[in-house]
Amino acid sequence: MISGSDYLQLLPKTELHCHFASTLTAPLFIELAAKYGVELWADNADELFAFDDLADFLVAFRAAHDVLREPDDFARVAREGVRHAVAAGNLRYREYFINPQYFAARGLSYADVIDPLIAGLRQAERDYGVGFRVVVAINRQESPESAVELVRQVVAHGAPEVVGIGQDDLTPEGTEDPTRFVAAYRLAREHGLKLTAHVGETDNATPDAVREAIEVLECDRLDHGYRIMDDPSLVRLALTRGIAFTATPVSTTICSGWVLDPSHRIRAMIDAGLKVTLSTDDALFFRTDLGREYREGLTLLGVDMDAAKQIAINGIDAAFCSEDEKARMRAEFTAQFLALDTLRVA
Repeated sequence: MISGSDYLQLLPKTELHCHFASTLTAPLFIELAAKYGVELWADNADELFAFDDLADFLVAFRAAHDVLREPDDFARVAREGVRHAVAAGNLRYREYFINPQYFAARGLSYADVIDPLIAGLRQAERDYGVGFRVVVAINRQESPESAVELVRQVVAHGAPEVVGIGQDDLTPEGTEDPTRFVAAYRLAREHGLKLTAHVGETDNATPDAVREAIEVLECDRLDHGYRIMDDPSLVRLALTRGIAFTATPVSTTICSGWVLDPSHRIRAMIDAGLKVTLSTDDALFFRTDLGREYREGLTLLGVDMDAAKQIAINGIDAAFCSEDEKARMRAEFTAQFLALDTLRVA
C-alpha cells in the first residue's frame, strides 16, 4: 500500500508551463556560470534563489540565460532536465517556453537556440519516452515590431516541434498588456500556430488582461490566469470556450506571497470547473519540481486524488500535440492510474 503523497508523486504527468532556462539544475547552472565567467548574485543556493516578488525574480531569470552560449549547453540542459523531471515527478510529456530574444542580445540566432534545444529533447524522448513541443515566447520587454519579426523567424525556420507562440516577462512599464502584441498573434494564427499568454498572474495584474487574451488575442489556453476569479463573467466565458489554464502553485507563494490552502485562487478555479493543469513554471528558481507541485501543492490546496487524476488528464487535453499522441497518452495514463489505485487499496 502506498501513501497519498507517494500516489501523487507517481501519477503520470504532463507539464505545459515550463521555461527552458529554468530546467537547469542548480549544479549545472553554477558550473556553466563558472565556465563562462558569469558573476552570480550570490554564492549559495539559498541566496541565489531567494526573491521578494515577480519583478525581483525576473531580474535573475533574464540573467540566467547568459550561461547558455554553445550548442551543447542547450542540448545538455534539455537531456538532463528531462531525466530529472522523470525521476522527480514521472513526467511523460512537456511543453517548453523558449525566449529567443534573450539570446539574440547575446549574439545567438534563432536557429542557434532552437536547433540544439530540439536535438537534446529528441534524444531525451528516445531515452525516456517523454514527448515534447516548444512554444516560442515573446519577451514583453521588447517592442511589438520585434515580436512580429520573431513570429516571422518561427514560420521561416519551420521546425515541426515548434507549435505555438506565447508571451512572458513584463513590459518596460511593469505590466502584462497582452494586446500590445496583437499583430504578432494575428500573424501566428494565420500560420497555424497555437496561442497562449502569461496573464492574470499576480495581485498587480488585472482580470482585464485575461479577457483581452481570450477575446482579442484568441488564445487557445492561458498561463496562470488566476485573476479570472475576480470576474464571474470571465469564468463563464472561459468555460464556454473551453480555455485551459497552466497553474503553477509554488510560484504563487513567491511571486505573489499567496498561501497554498483551500482558499487559494487555483483551488477556486478547480471548483469552478475550469480546465486546470499543473506545472512548475521555473523549477530552478522556485526550488520546486513537478512531483512537489502535485505532492505538496495539491495536498495544501485540499484537492483529492480523483481531482488530481483529472488535472493530469487536463494536461493531455490542453497540450499542443496531435490527437493521436493525446490518445496514446490517455491510454498510458489510464493504465498507470489503474496500477496506482490497486496499490492504494492493497
